[in-house]
Amino acid sequence: MLDQQLVDSLVEKGLTLASTAGGELERSCWMVVHEHHHGMKPTEYDIREIDEDLYLAVLKAAKESR
Repeated sequence: MLDQQLVDSLVEKGLTLASTAGGELERSCWMVVHEHHHGMKPTEYDIREIDEDLYLAVLKAAKESR
């Protein structure tokens, strides 16, 4: 079970990032989940694994809140 507070926090960050990144919601959500998981924003060619379930939950909630 995912922590809803964490999801909500990441959704807020993802939406903020998307608003300054030309509306790229999927990429923005991936970036905030990556930062949460690894402690830093991804570099250009960063292909490290992230928590797929967390990413999908953040993306779904972000799309629903638009």
